[in-house]
Amino acid sequence: MPRRVLLEDLHASLGAVFGEFAGWSVPMSYEGTLKEHMAVRREAGIFDISHMGRMLVSGEGSTELLERIYTKRVSKTKVGFMSGPTLALNEHARVRDDEMPYRLGEDEWLIVPNAAVADSMLSYFRETAESLGLEVRIEDLRSKYALLALQGPKAADIVEALGGGDLLGLKPLQFVRGVELAGVKLELVSRSGWTGEDGFEILAEPQAARALFSKALEAGAKPAGIAARDTLRIEAGFVLGGHEYGEDPKKWPCAVSLRYGLGAIDWGKSGFVGEDALRACRREGVRWIRIGLVMKKKYARMIPRQGYRLYVDDVDVGWVTSGTYSPVIGRGVAQAYIDSRYAYIGDSIEIDIRGKRGEAKIQEFPLVPLGVKTA
Repeated sequence: MPRRVLLEDLHASLGAVFGEFAGWSVPMSYEGTLKEHMAVRREAGIFDISHMGRMLVSGEGSTELLERIYTKRVSKTKVGFMSGPTLALNEHARVRDDEMPYRLGEDEWLIVPNAAVADSMLSYFRETAESLGLEVRIEDLRSKYALLALQGPKAADIVEALGGGDLLGLKPLQFVRGVELAGVKLELVSRSGWTGEDGFEILAEPQAARALFSKALEAGAKPAGIAARDTLRIEAGFVLGGHEYGEDPKKWPCAVSLRYGLGAIDWGKSGFVGEDALRACRREGVRWIRIGLVMKKKYARMIPRQGYRLYVDDVDVGWVTSGTYSPVIGRGVAQAYIDSRYAYIGDSIEIDIRGKRGEAKIQEFPLVPLGVKTA
């Protein structure tokens, strides 16, 4: 049986259509994925992302543990800020997870693993701490706190309308703890998200999260499901485990091929898991490179999906990892791996879509304009 999010009753009362994702029963949509997608791009939507992991890592050895696990030097992160995205690798330099640790204190961190690997990352943190002999406490917070994401160009307006004017001064990736919004006590509010838009992520006890979700709707936010969250992250060029990365070296290229950017890998750092394989990959060069694809006008309604093959003439040169229809530009869009010899930004490529070839343009991320606020 799938696990159930803490606010399931609220989502049911809003008419949510539930589906299974990463072993969880989650609200996939409410009024329709396209409407919810456009609400986030043009106004504001609110997601319940409580299917994701939530770990409190504390103790004298906590920062040393994170430095061993991650490819970024997270010890540089200031208290009250999140680290920018970083990677947790296995020994083959394949990606276990991409995460953004919150530095709660000098020796205290909040970690939010992706849903599919939350259990395995919890075990991995504990096993790694034990193997290094570190004094670390690791607590699973999933049953204690819900996690919400208010996203979109009007997210700040909604926060202000709820009496959170002070929160508008938060810088990207900055957070505050123990705040009150719309009369609701919250554990943490950060200026962050995973849609490519401005927004806030909120950690709160279930009753508080339920109340805030409802108040955000009253203030003009639209409820948005996991289906829209996926189409939004594809447009923005954000990756997802099981699509753009995974641990099996026979199935996924090494982390260098991911072209993650955002400083996710600190090449001046040493001592992290997978370092030797990652550096070897960098020295030798990679065959596969992650790129973006936008269908050309003639083929706008053809939607590339995971596993579809890419062609230059009749040469198979790669595959789609994630694809969707973008309502923002009215085209099919995708992320893909392509043989690095053919990775020319702006060039054309063919995609085999159910036995028919459609032409797409190789494009950098994001695949659509972001942060467009309407009146």
